[in-house]
Amino acid sequence: MALGLIALSLSAGASAAPAPPLEKPKITIAVGGKPGLYYLPLTIAEQLGYFKEEGLDVTIDDFAGGSKALQAVVGGSADVGTGAFEHTLLMQTKGLTYQSFVVLGAAPQLVLGVVKAKAGEVRSVKDLKGLRVGVSAPGSSTHMLVSVALTKAGLKPNDVSIVGVGSNATVIAATRNAQIDAVSNVDPMMTLLQESGDVKVLIDTRTQAGTRAMFGGPMPAAVMYAPQSFIQKHPRTVQALANAIVRADKWLQRASAAQLLKTVPEPYLLGDKTLYLKAFANCREAFSPDGMMPADGPATALRALASFTPEVKPAQIRLGDTWTNAFAVQANRQYP
Repeated sequence: MALGLIALSLSAGASAAPAPPLEKPKITIAVGGKPGLYYLPLTIAEQLGYFKEEGLDVTIDDFAGGSKALQAVVGGSADVGTGAFEHTLLMQTKGLTYQSFVVLGAAPQLVLGVVKAKAGEVRSVKDLKGLRVGVSAPGSSTHMLVSVALTKAGLKPNDVSIVGVGSNATVIAATRNAQIDAVSNVDPMMTLLQESGDVKVLIDTRTQAGTRAMFGGPMPAAVMYAPQSFIQKHPRTVQALANAIVRADKWLQRASAAQLLKTVPEPYLLGDKTLYLKAFANCREAFSPDGMMPADGPATALRALASFTPEVKPAQIRLGDTWTNAFAVQANRQYP
């Protein structure tokens, strides 16, 4: 009996002990096009104070596209990145091991459309040959969609001219001012252009069905990633980041329209709350419900990337080193 009481006392004392401090509570996150719905879980985690509640002091640096954000992480001005999963695959071809540790998007949310002036002559992806296609930034996920689509249509990625147009209001300007003939981008910009009649949609990966039709399987989208060495050195910090994103993922699964509009920064709404809600509805099923990497997701991404990127040779990629679900699993235990 006495031993039981001692054990109970020790157990209670252990449970009351403070958690070890984070190895690096002050963190800089690089992202490319934060106002887009593609990165909405990041914005939700920030706006609802989830990062702070996890003990983090976060600075978010926003760039024109995902490839620019990746450069910031590689260059050391940011600790972690939030961007397309395929960045981790490309880093391996350069001898660098980057790893995704929590998922924001379970479908790419990417839309490829042709501008109104060209809609009569461009009826399929094959008709884009020789035209100018706007993407958020060369090398970004929006560029990847164009390359995969062209390859599937029997064309080469260099059969079109790629133009970087960002992912904010600059997309609208480029589309309406005849700077481009087609555009690959994310919501809410693509819903705005679609609703206004400025763009006719050719490919839509805002739904699981559209994603499977384009990529042949589940395709992970936005993830939070970092060099594997950073993850190994700062596991408690990475866990805190994963916790915040998983909480945001789950919040989005049940958020009402009123809650969403109250939480998203006013400038992100494009001055049209109804349109923003329509864009959110268009891609709601594309958000990860739990931060977990889908089982076949990495393999799908590798096939897609290898289809148009000669330096990506599937046999030479250590796919298991590009992602881990360990932190998302723990986050789901803590926040069921």
